[in-house]
Amino acid sequence: MIKLLAGKIWWRIPHLLRAKLIRSTQQKFTVSVAAIVTNEKNEVLVLDHFFRPRFSWGLPGGFLDSFESPEAGIKRELKEEADIELQNLRLIRVRTIGKHIEILFRANGRGKGRVCSGEIRNFGWFPLDDLPLMSETQIKSLNEFVKT
Repeated sequence: MIKLLAGKIWWRIPHLLRAKLIRSTQQKFTVSVAAIVTNEKNEVLVLDHFFRPRFSWGLPGGFLDSFESPEAGIKRELKEEADIELQNLRLIRVRTIGKHIEILFRANGRGKGRVCSGEIRNFGWFPLDDLPLMSETQIKSLNEFVKT
């Protein structure tokens, strides 16, 4: 009961404040994974996230669980958020942002996909020249790492 109440309170806190709380309570750093996932038409999977403040559309991904490998983490996130299985998973970049490490993968998606997480409002497969409103950083990554 207490966990359920704490969870409800946690998700009502604005995203940026949650991120600051998470990062300020970590002694060293946080780690997240994201993936550029394409289908057979070379369209990119993009998710509409409830908790992203400025640009709700973005790459799928999330934080790693304790003792979880980055490969297992991104596969779990895609399955949890969009019911997509990954094939040909490969690491393309690791970068640091302050006390945060972001690991970016490239993969092919298998499955039609569906919204299956309370964190996701919608999803879609988009050609690079017709993406929804996203951050410039993610658009730059897509243009850099998706071969047409």
